[in-house]
Amino acid sequence: MRPPLLAFNQNGIYCEAADVYLDPWKPVDKAIISHGHADHSRYGHKKYITHHSNVPLIKHRLGEIEVSGKGWNESFTINGVKFSFHPAGHIIGSAQIRVEHQGEVWVFTGDYKTEDDGIAVPYEPVKCHTFITECTFGLPAFKWIPQDKVFEDINNWWQENRDNGQTSILFGYSLGKAQRLLKYLDTSIGQIYTHGAIENMTEVVRELVVMPPTTRITRETKKEEIKGNIVIAPPSAHGSTWIRKMVPYVTGSASGWMTFRGARRRRAIDKGFVLSDHCDWQGLLQSIKATGCEKVICTHGYSDIFSRYLREQGYDARTEETQYEGELGQLEADKEKESE
Repeated sequence: MRPPLLAFNQNGIYCEAADVYLDPWKPVDKAIISHGHADHSRYGHKKYITHHSNVPLIKHRLGEIEVSGKGWNESFTINGVKFSFHPAGHIIGSAQIRVEHQGEVWVFTGDYKTEDDGIAVPYEPVKCHTFITECTFGLPAFKWIPQDKVFEDINNWWQENRDNGQTSILFGYSLGKAQRLLKYLDTSIGQIYTHGAIENMTEVVRELVVMPPTTRITRETKKEEIKGNIVIAPPSAHGSTWIRKMVPYVTGSASGWMTFRGARRRRAIDKGFVLSDHCDWQGLLQSIKATGCEKVICTHGYSDIFSRYLREQGYDARTEETQYEGELGQLEADKEKESE
């Protein structure tokens, strides 16, 4: 029996035939990277390969690295193994990684979502024999509403706060979620201010996507300037001394975890908006069915529950441990030292 095309070991997801890793969590010689979040694109690899739109994002986070970019559906071969990137719809530059060798096809999703957010290239199903899927929100309780309705609620919330003389502070991860929020804010209500971590990343993203004007909050920014406007900040800013300049303010968070009221209370958030860059329960199931796969490997999230359900549906499904963190995976990057 030949070894599996992709295997999980202490360093990451390993393709022995090509001697290359997919989104490794420990330093390796050659890494193929699905997207720019900190849990999937780590520092220390000798060579990086990723989609070309992800190159500036990971270089911003990781500094001067040896990285090459590929296009969508562009095949490249390493030691006789064929690889290609396909849209994952998760964030800007996010890709599924297709691996083909000796008639066998595996697809590693990284992180993905099926709703077209108008920023990331929309998710495309890729036919395969084995599908490696995240399960961040792999419970039936997670069912997203269309983003148009979510942004209507966000803009109404901002308007109400402005009418009450309060500043709106909306938390979202600096890469992906923040730009999605910025894209759909109604600037007729007021101005958009940003935390330094958000602004630094958005400056990179502006080279790829049209974004509304924003103003960086600095030490010189006066409290009176911000009042009644909206501030986009990373979750790591909540409870910090930086936020005192915004008083009086109301806080909001945009996350899939806002499905549960308890999550909002634990995070001391005034208002929760259910908005995720990952699949909900139905999105996961529909994606798996569209691949035509026989085997499913479930990683980070509710992997045990989800894989058990898949087995009940007739799939050859199992779980594997990884160091990916789903929607929490951007927290460490947002904690990295950034100028105000």
